[in-house]
Amino acid sequence: MRNPLSPASLLQSAGESSYVRSLVVGTVGVLALLGVFGVAFPGSLAGDLAGIVFSTSTGASTARFAAPIVLAGLGGIFAEKSGVINIGLEGLLIISAFVSVYAASVVGVGNAVLGVPALGIAFLAGIAASTFLAGVFAVVCIEFKADQIIAGLAVWLIALGLAPFMSTVFFGGVNTPNPGVIIEWKFSATLVILATVGSWWLLNQTAFGKHLRAAGENPKALDTVGVSVSKVRYAGVLLSGVLSGVGGSALALSIGQFVGSGDTMVQGKGFIAIVAYLFGNYNPLGTLGAGVLFAGLDAMEIRLQQLGYAVPDTLVQTIPYVVVIVVLALVGRTQIPEAAGEHYETEE
Repeated sequence: MRNPLSPASLLQSAGESSYVRSLVVGTVGVLALLGVFGVAFPGSLAGDLAGIVFSTSTGASTARFAAPIVLAGLGGIFAEKSGVINIGLEGLLIISAFVSVYAASVVGVGNAVLGVPALGIAFLAGIAASTFLAGVFAVVCIEFKADQIIAGLAVWLIALGLAPFMSTVFFGGVNTPNPGVIIEWKFSATLVILATVGSWWLLNQTAFGKHLRAAGENPKALDTVGVSVSKVRYAGVLLSGVLSGVGGSALALSIGQFVGSGDTMVQGKGFIAIVAYLFGNYNPLGTLGAGVLFAGLDAMEIRLQQLGYAVPDTLVQTIPYVVVIVVLALVGRTQIPEAAGEHYETEE
């Protein structure tokens, strides 16, 4: 693992600070210009955009859409920092979204199990389902050394088929009824903030965070000091399951049902989560900013259509991928963990 006090590490940290500072300054500058043009030309597109961006309804929608992106992105950081590339985040969001709604419908509004209300049961069930699927992925990749990209795609495809099928079995259609358990956007925003702060602390202020980074950067060095690389990687992947489970449950319960038609209600948010943590350079705070940005674009697209602007959904959905390519090419470079995607044989 790199020495944090070495010249290379210090230069890398300085580069990350410069990168984050450039992103913050650029975002604030764009918002300021939009506000000025919105005030100066209230009847123009700029005026409509300013009214949308700074409206309460857009903020609420952004909070709801950002929850699965940011939470799954944080989970992806833990997995990839440990050396395991988990591109199955989309599948984890899908399975947790369905299971949380199913659990809420079984318990029923106003009821509780062992003192835990329906909302709590729904979240616990969604987290358990996502973590179980992440655990299966971890065993396949770490124990049996399968290709991580193929295994991640398998997780997505399994969830994409299984969740609508189970919805049809239990509810008679791919779209579930509303169980009556709905969370507000403030609850989703609180979950995102707590998870972001907790992830930053765990990664940067604990021994586990150091072990996680070592497993992804130099697993041999970690093995040499007597720490099991496999156990650390299992922990990283399972954490991706836990956080994705929270994100998928928050998404489904903020809408009030599971929608299994097409790409399901998740609609690629797991893949955008990967883009978010790459955009944020594996930093929880950067991932939060990227997730809010991408969710805000999604919310703006809906509001623009309501105002009569013909903005294609597919065009807006490509924006996160285009933005991250442009920004990383012009502003900074993502520091991918050196051993990410590589299997490791212990020397014991």
